[in-house]
Formats: sequence, structure tokens, C-alpha cells
Amino acid sequence: MNARVLAIALAVSVALNLFAVAAGVTVMVGQARAERQVEESRKTGRDRSMREVLATIDPEVRDRVREAMRASAQAARPDFEDARQARREAVALGQADTLDPAAVSTLLERSRTAEMRGRARLETDMVAVLQTLEPEDRRTLSVLMNRYRRSRDRKPDDAPVPPPTQPQPAIVGEKG
Repeated sequence: MNARVLAIALAVSVALNLFAVAAGVTVMVGQARAERQVEESRKTGRDRSMREVLATIDPEVRDRVREAMRASAQAARPDFEDARQARREAVALGQADTLDPAAVSTLLERSRTAEMRGRARLETDMVAVLQTLEPEDRRTLSVLMNRYRRSRDRKPDDAPVPPPTQPQPAIVGEKG
């Protein structure tokens, strides 16, 4: 082989290698971008606190919204306290030596109802506040209607919520 053939072969080899490297980088960057987009699309809750969201709007509007939401939270507080108390009572009954499933179920139902009542009050008041805002502020604050994910809430965003189950009768010979 002469030098000219070797030079052409080297040039073709370098060109193919550059093409392969560029294709590999493109695939890796595209995959990372696609993963980020999928991650963003799965987010249902908000990732910023109410304070952070409110910090982005006009101070006059911020004060008005903060005051309205504070009043709403104070009004809903008894509902959430009732929900927590009913849940504590259900746990205590569940830990007793003899289990009264009807009483535990009743307390859990009371807890769920009280929590839903409190959430409904907060959400209704939030909608009333949004009605008083300019479109730009409304767009910014509407994310507050998403439920905030606390650090104790470790379920993945896309995990299905299992439906409530009815207590199953005890099997003969089984302690329960």
C-alpha cells in the first residue's frame, strides 16, 4: 500500500470515529433531556412552599393573599385538629387488648371526613382569592392549589392510591 491509500484510509477512519462520537454524545444528551422532561411531567405537587411562591408577586397583593389564606387556615384548623384527634383515638383503640373494628372504622371515617372538610374550606377560599387577582398573579398563585408534598410523604408521584378496603372477617383459628 502506498502513502496515498493509507492517508485516505486514515481520513475515513477519523471521520467515522468523529461521527460515532457525535452520535453517542447526541444520544446521551437526548436521553438526559428526555428523562428530565418525564420527571417534570410526573410532578403533580408543587416543589416550592407557599412563602416562596408568594415572594414572587407584588408586596401589596402578597399581603392581601397571605392575610386571606391565614384566615382560611384558622377557620379550617378545628377540622384538621378533629381529624388528628380521631386518628389518634383510632390508633389507641387499635392497640387495645380487644379490638372493636366498628369503633376504629367509625373514628377513621370521622378523621377522613374532617380532613376533607378542612381541605374543602382551604380550596374554596383559595378559589375566592384567585378570583380577585390579575391574570398574571393568578397564574403564579394557582400552583398553590396543588397539594404540598411534605418530606414525610415518601410515595412516588405516580404511585396509585389504593382504594379503602373493608375489614375482612377473621379466619377461624387465627388470632386477630
